[in-house]
Amino acid sequence: MIALDTLLSETVDAALRRERTAFDELAAPYERRLVLFGAGGFGRRTLAGLRRLGIEPLAFADNNQGLWGKQVEGLRVLSPADAAGEFGETAAFVLTVWNGQAKDRMADRIRQLRELGCARAIPAGNLFWKYPDVFLPYYPLDLPHKLLPHADAVRLAYALFTDDASRAEYTSQVAFRLHLNYDVLARPGAEEHYFPPLFHLRADEVFIDCGAFDGDTIRALVRRQGAAFSRIIAFEPDPLNWPRLQATVAGLPLEIRGKIECYPKAVSAATGTIQFDSTGTDLSATGIGALSIACITLDDALTGRTPTIIKFDIEGAEPSALKGCRATIERSLPLLAVSAYHQQSHLWEIPLAIAEMSRDYRFALRPHSAEAWDLVCYAVPPERWL
Repeated sequence: MIALDTLLSETVDAALRRERTAFDELAAPYERRLVLFGAGGFGRRTLAGLRRLGIEPLAFADNNQGLWGKQVEGLRVLSPADAAGEFGETAAFVLTVWNGQAKDRMADRIRQLRELGCARAIPAGNLFWKYPDVFLPYYPLDLPHKLLPHADAVRLAYALFTDDASRAEYTSQVAFRLHLNYDVLARPGAEEHYFPPLFHLRADEVFIDCGAFDGDTIRALVRRQGAAFSRIIAFEPDPLNWPRLQATVAGLPLEIRGKIECYPKAVSAATGTIQFDSTGTDLSATGIGALSIACITLDDALTGRTPTIIKFDIEGAEPSALKGCRATIERSLPLLAVSAYHQQSHLWEIPLAIAEMSRDYRFALRPHSAEAWDLVCYAVPPERWL
């Protein structure tokens, strides 16, 4: 593992040169003759961006046999072997498979293409660095030079983490943000998302679910606890997700669903209304989009309540929601599980924001999906730390 100080020793000018030239150095002389390896959502997003730039890829390649010979967004889809046979020596293959559910790793995808004879196999992040105005930011992926001016804050956040596993994970996440180093990222453990073996669940939990989606975290809690909890209070603002959440709760036994409250609101730094982009998926986001929806601070929503666990997975709005939860944190010191991968800077900003509200927490960092996805910062009261 590269030491954190070594990673942060690069100058901004050096990072700027690297991010501007990395793709062309890897793809030369075929910077505009591109095959996209992966015709899923990330591949389609990359295709749309390239077309905005006036670059038409040669084809998709994909391991899904059901797509071979078909077209996706007007671009033909080939098997990897056929794509390699046609373009292996005369094009750059851009890897557009990157999601938390993948069973393979970026190194496996690169190896597959090279074994088929593709001389140039390049992660899409390098392409995104070349055209940041079109592609970035995208979750933790952003220009590396943006991180380096925050080196002091990055070091301060590192010092907050209690255990060796968290410090190692934090350093590997910095390495990924600076160098697209997928190889240093740990494989996700077997522990359940939001409920790792850092703490025990209790029968008196008051669980606050911010970003309840379709009730997936509620289902996970009920699988573990049955009816052995005090209350669940869930917030889900997406009108497309809301019926699914309601259906999840309605399908639970009466003694369980009677202890669950759901609200069609976003949580934020202020109570009022906010713009919202409704997708009907776990990618819905606040602050953008055509809808205007109700939002509320947790300090307002939880008046008279004493939460014991608060989960935030709200597609980049976590820092704002934490600001609206300050009084609750200072009063109750609930256990916090906060997604820290929606933006490059959330890796250090989120633990620092929590620590500014209370120095009593112990901090941990755990990846719950592959290759930088579903990274969660846990702030655990000392008496609950295992």
